[in-house]
Amino acid sequence: MSQYKVLGQVNPTTTGVLTNLYTVPVNTQAFCSTLAICNQGPGTSAVTIAVLPAGGAVSNASYILYNQVIMPNDSIFLTVGLALNQTDVVSVLANTPNISFNLFGTQI
Repeated sequence: MSQYKVLGQVNPTTTGVLTNLYTVPVNTQAFCSTLAICNQGPGTSAVTIAVLPAGGAVSNASYILYNQVIMPNDSIFLTVGLALNQTDVVSVLANTPNISFNLFGTQI
């Protein structure tokens, strides 16, 4: 039986570089319901989110959020409804080291 859980958590320390938040395991599919993004810093930050089918290279078609500004000490919650296949990757990027990403959903 599938259970909802935390699929991935990351606080990228290298700014401006895509970091893998979640990779769907082999022989598994995943449904991602919510993505939480938290700016823990005193200044604004911009975040980017990309989905890479089968872990492929990033392209312009990969982005589901691009340079979205997050205000200081604020969070946004995205109800994304991502349906992912085995080895698909959700990658994130922030331009400051004060951003944390949490992805919630289920694996089937």
